[in-house]
Amino acid sequence: MEDAENHEELLAKQHRKEKKDLQGQIQSMKNAVPKNDKKRRKQLLEDITRLEAELSQKHEEELRQLANSPVTAEVEQVVNGIESIGLDKEEQNDGKQSRSSKAQKRREKKVAMEKEREARIAEAEVENLQGSRHQEGLKLRQKLAERRLQIREIQSDGHCMYRAIDDQLATRGQGVGLKELRTQTAKYMRCHADDFLPFLTNTNTGDMFTADEFEKYCSDVEDTAAWGGQLELRALTEALQLPIEIFQADAPLITIGDEHKKPPVVLVYMRHAFGLGEHYNSVEALKELANEEEG
Repeated sequence: MEDAENHEELLAKQHRKEKKDLQGQIQSMKNAVPKNDKKRRKQLLEDITRLEAELSQKHEEELRQLANSPVTAEVEQVVNGIESIGLDKEEQNDGKQSRSSKAQKRREKKVAMEKEREARIAEAEVENLQGSRHQEGLKLRQKLAERRLQIREIQSDGHCMYRAIDDQLATRGQGVGLKELRTQTAKYMRCHADDFLPFLTNTNTGDMFTADEFEKYCSDVEDTAAWGGQLELRALTEALQLPIEIFQADAPLITIGDEHKKPPVVLVYMRHAFGLGEHYNSVEALKELANEEEG
């Protein structure tokens, strides 16, 4: 039990030291590249992203190994109640019970509870690093870094796609608000029904939407928190006359409306961001290098 705790503490200290050492290495790399050398700064950004990803993967593997080690298994035995602790242990040793004070029992119970908490934290950390959300975020971070971008978090409330687009427009001084974007989307779809009806079917019958069903669909787009997808993006790219680029972790960059020769709106599509499922985020300039250039 003590060995498990010592192993966890030593690994945590090692990870902190390695992260600190990497930050020192990164700072030295930055100092060696002139700020006005854009080509080398771009390569620097890619190298930094690669080093951070490699260290993250190394730590992930070490945590997995710790979770599967015999020492950790002993901790899990405590968590699952396989070993008797606290009052149960005292009941098995009647000869020692008279020598155990209530204070000692409370201390033993507190220690056992702390061991359980630490084991659960270690398990959760391993699960998070192995989980889909972490892996998706890591891949997206690498892709965005190549464009000197990072994710800007958008509220998850059913309006995320529209909020992300409006966030992008606002950075250009063209923000119009959530309601206006939904109105423009619905209006374009109504005016070009033939472009959208073939892709909308009744889930019960499999038949293409009737006129009434299509109108209800458009009304939901305009007046509710209905989640936006490919059809709504197509409508918006035409309504705004702007291309829309969408980054995904496990798919190539998608561009909708690339016939519009203007700077694109850039979104990040995430499958595993929240328990409820899919989500859109906005992007912003990579802060670390942006701050350096301002300096």
